[in-house]
Amino acid sequence: MTSTVREKALINSTTPSILSIASILPDNRDNNDSLLFAMTSEAAISTRSATMTATATATTTATVTTTTTIKTTAAAAAVSIEKFEKVKVADLSTSLQHFGWMDYFIFVLMLVVCAIVGIYFGFIEKKQKGSKRSLEHRRGSEALDYLVGGRKMKVVPVSLSLVASFVSGISLLGTSTEIYVYGTQYAFILITLAISGVVSWYVFLPVFYNLQLTSTYEYFEMRFGKAIRLFGSTLFSVGTITWLPIVIYVPALAFNQVTGINIHIVTPVVCVVCIFYTTVGGLKAVVWTDVIQTVIMIGAIIFIIVKGTIDIGGFHVVWQRNYDSGRIELPDFTWDPTVRISMLSIFVGTTLYFIQVCCGNQVIVQRYLSLPSMKQAKLACVLFTGGVILFYLITFYNGLLIFATYHDCDPLSTKLAKAKDQLVPLMVMETLRFLPGMPGLFVAGVFSAALSSLSTGLNSLAAVFLEDYIKPSRVTPLSERQTAIIMRISVVLIGTLCVALVFVVEHLGHAVLQLSITLGSVTCGPLLGLFLMGLLVPWINAKSAMSGSIISTAVMTWICVKGQMALASGELVYAEKPVTTAGCTYDFEPKAQLNSTLLMDDSSKTVSEYIYHMSFTFYVTVGCLVSIISSGLSTIIFGRNNPSEMDKKLFAPCIRSFIKPSPYQSVCKDEQTVIHLKNDLKLSSKDFRP
Repeated sequence: MTSTVREKALINSTTPSILSIASILPDNRDNNDSLLFAMTSEAAISTRSATMTATATATTTATVTTTTTIKTTAAAAAVSIEKFEKVKVADLSTSLQHFGWMDYFIFVLMLVVCAIVGIYFGFIEKKQKGSKRSLEHRRGSEALDYLVGGRKMKVVPVSLSLVASFVSGISLLGTSTEIYVYGTQYAFILITLAISGVVSWYVFLPVFYNLQLTSTYEYFEMRFGKAIRLFGSTLFSVGTITWLPIVIYVPALAFNQVTGINIHIVTPVVCVVCIFYTTVGGLKAVVWTDVIQTVIMIGAIIFIIVKGTIDIGGFHVVWQRNYDSGRIELPDFTWDPTVRISMLSIFVGTTLYFIQVCCGNQVIVQRYLSLPSMKQAKLACVLFTGGVILFYLITFYNGLLIFATYHDCDPLSTKLAKAKDQLVPLMVMETLRFLPGMPGLFVAGVFSAALSSLSTGLNSLAAVFLEDYIKPSRVTPLSERQTAIIMRISVVLIGTLCVALVFVVEHLGHAVLQLSITLGSVTCGPLLGLFLMGLLVPWINAKSAMSGSIISTAVMTWICVKGQMALASGELVYAEKPVTTAGCTYDFEPKAQLNSTLLMDDSSKTVSEYIYHMSFTFYVTVGCLVSIISSGLSTIIFGRNNPSEMDKKLFAPCIRSFIKPSPYQSVCKDEQTVIHLKNDLKLSSKDFRP
């Protein structure tokens, strides 16, 4: 009897030790519980057996032997559990790549729908309107239908297409990554988006729409001459062709994260579909596929943030974890241009950047020009600006949510995410892994953002190639068939080139948001300078504008190349927000820590280093200012225009009132008025003859 009681006491005394081992183990996996239960049971059986054997010999000896056996067994259990618990990061990454048949179905369905839209507008609708076209047909109608939808598009689809054109996979993934890595300072760009919308409304749209342009760069010929038009078109073409591969590369990264399929396999397949519907359907297919893709994109990201917020414990948890890490920031008011993001760089830098993208970009302006009236174009401008602001709010919050999810185990440090822009798809796979089809919806959303940007870029480049390169070089006008062939061949060739350039983008590194702005600044700055000089500075002539633009392009190329070299070599390093891996439950190799002194030592910088170490958000501003200042100084050599002798329609409404017509023009207008009045009187007198 005494032996049995003592045996029970000894077994009970071992229970806390075994439970204490269990308490230090992660409790977030089902197989852990099974493993712990099995080992605990084994330990208990061994304990009971050892106790009974020891009791038969001697009570004192039994106590010592049993205690030793329990400790040894418990230690072995802990080692075994630790051994099985520490899953390698590579294995964990593979386990998250569970793209099921439902996910593939949703992804493929999105591509099929886009192809069907292209087939409809390229063949079915065109055939239905064939009988009516005999009455309405005129030279140039093929280009008009293909490039601007016959100028009969609707406001809501065009507004959604504008949002889709502006919001690429770069914005969808890169903006969230920006918040995760660097904090919320970038979120203040929402103010500059509103400013760019106002500038577009009052300065750019009234001029471009009233001139009824097809290529935005036709304006340069009207204002400056053919040479400036060709130069502006070339800048746009180079900038867009270097931007589109980044647009393609970003969703390929996301697809690789969730499926493990190589980016160079999925990229050509998806791009072929995009090139197909853009080629056969023209602007109408582009706009309506943009509508579908915008709904998928916004719907997917909203579902993710709602589900992720619920899983994390609510909005207050997301806010608190980001606030504690220093990611929730007040505006940084500093005059230092080398600070990566500050209020100075936002209000000066990103304002001009968004003005160029939203107001002086063929991709955006071409959609405004597809609407039938100026009133509808301005309404589309309002809806577009509001839609972009709403989208950025969603992506900013998604960045906060990602950090709240990985606040104690940074996946970049552990290499669970191999690139910064794989953070969003990683969270999606962990958040939605138990919902079949949802990862596929997300990937479809990311690719939708990319395909909308790619299709609009290809369509806009086709417009530029036709209107700015082909037509001016022709002695005789193009036939409708020749026009159709040239536009479609342009789309195919440019699309193929962009797919090939993805191999180059893959090796450039760095966050895609910063990379896209940096590369685009080489062309965006000089282009914005040309537009602002044309619309707001009437006394600058063609030679001055050309010289200033060439100088600006050369300067920005030097700054951007030096800046990228500094980033690649580690000479320029931006301080990132703190992260930790203290809460990681899997095995990984610790990341080498960067020496913080490299971030602080500015005492030995030269003036040139300060220039190319400036924030990337200043690049467009610098390019624009160099262009305008150089052109202004060039007027000393090349002379100035007489504003009174120029057509007022070429200038922004806010400038027209300051341009006074010459006395000769006033006399001519008065004489024309008298002639028209005399003709009207003659006609009226004939009407009243008996």
